[in-house]
Order: sequence, then C-alpha cells, then structure tokens
Amino acid sequence: MDLLLWIIIFSILGGLLSVIIASSFLLLPTQTRHYAVPHLVSFAIGALLGASFLGLLPHAIEHEYFVDPHHLGLTLLIGLLSFFLLEKMVLWRHCHSHHGHENIPELGEDHHNHQHEEPKKAAGALILIGDGIHNFVDGVLIAAAFLTDVHLGIVTALAIAAHEIPQELGDFVILLHSGYTRRKALYFNMLSSLGTVVGAVLAYFLLADMQHLLPYILVVAASSFVYIAVADLIPGLHSKVKPSETLQQISLIAAGVIFIYLAHSTLH
Repeated sequence: MDLLLWIIIFSILGGLLSVIIASSFLLLPTQTRHYAVPHLVSFAIGALLGASFLGLLPHAIEHEYFVDPHHLGLTLLIGLLSFFLLEKMVLWRHCHSHHGHENIPELGEDHHNHQHEEPKKAAGALILIGDGIHNFVDGVLIAAAFLTDVHLGIVTALAIAAHEIPQELGDFVILLHSGYTRRKALYFNMLSSLGTVVGAVLAYFLLADMQHLLPYILVVAASSFVYIAVADLIPGLHSKVKPSETLQQISLIAAGVIFIYLAHSTLH
C-alpha cells in the first residue's frame, strides 16, 4: 500500500477514533449528563493542564530542533494574550449580534446571568481552536512515524488515539458546558479531528520545512489549553465554597492530571 495512503487512513483513525469513543458520553440520559457535567468540568481542567504542562510544553522544550527556552516562553505569553483578545472578539461579536441596545436586558439577575454565560460560550470556540492545533500536531507526528517505519506509524496512530480519549471527553464536557447541543458538540469535535489528516498530509510533503516550527506550534496549543482552564473554567468553580465541594473539585482536577500522565506515559 502507498505510504501516503497509510498515513491518511491512520491519521483519520487517530483523530476520529478518540472522538467516537468519547462521544459515547452523549448517549447518557439528559438528567445524568446534567448531574455529571459540573463534576466532569473539574476533571477537564486537570486534563487540560496536564496535557499542557506534562505533554505539550515538555515536548516543545525537548524537541530535536533546539529552540531557545526564552523564545518558547515568549511564544507562550503571546499565545495567552492572543487568546484573551480572541475571546474578547468573540464576546464583542456576540453582544453586537443583537438588534441594537433596545434588546439589552435591564440590570439585574437576567443581565448577570447573560454576562455569566458569555465566557462559557467563548470557551467552546477556543477549545475547538486549541484542539484543532493539537490534532494538527498529532497528524505531523503520525506522518513522521510512518516516514520512519510503517509499523511505528501504526503503533503511534493507535497510541495517539488512546491518548486523545480523555482530552476529547474533556472537550465534549466544555462544549456542552458552553451551551452546545449534543449534535453540534459531536459535529464540531469530529470536524476539529480532521486537523489530524491535514497535519499528516502536509507533513508528508513538507516535513523538512515544518519540523523547526513544531515546538512553537506545541506551545501555542498549550497556551490555548492553559488559558481556557485558568481564565474560563476555574472561576466557575468558585461558586461552590463548601469544604466538601472544594475537596471534590481538587480531587477531580488531580484525577484529570493523573489520567493524562498515565495516558501520556504509554507513548514512551
């Protein structure tokens, strides 16, 4: 079989397989999902932070093409500020999509709830962008493995699919938490997963030119995940202040980090 065809087939599997498995969460009854989502948000925070600090950033620093850590730090800072501005643009566009100021509710509980919902909706858009970048990088890694050895490519694609499952589950949680319907969450997550195919095909033809950019792409992906976890998701946890609820949140965040750590260790 032609090597490019191998790469396309397994990059599709590497991207879509994890989405399909994680999407089984959408089959749960509505009441069960409503109960589970707030708890899974804490798990998603741990998964996002774990993927950033235990996976993306270390790989960027240890990449075979050495990059000055100061440059990577600057890229991370620019990424965080860029996603802040991007979120502002998403919020601004949403607010101006109404027909003038006459539709803005009076100050009060409704206005407060409307403002509270805006960051959650923006988080959904940001997670898709970050996940698309991450999937693109996965595609590059799959292509690089296949160019080395077909068997290594197959193992790498399957390992990436397994590694992506907890993150894709976290993405579904965030999208549902942001107001997406189950159908839209599945559609956009599957669309984002096609970034794996795009990255793999481009890497097959342009791998030599793209390798030196890979550390920067990894850092940009990490900056998006860190921003979403810290700026959009963690503030929502502060509404629950009981010691037992706080302990539960910390435990679930830790579980998300540990899950990513264990999944990532299987790649080595």
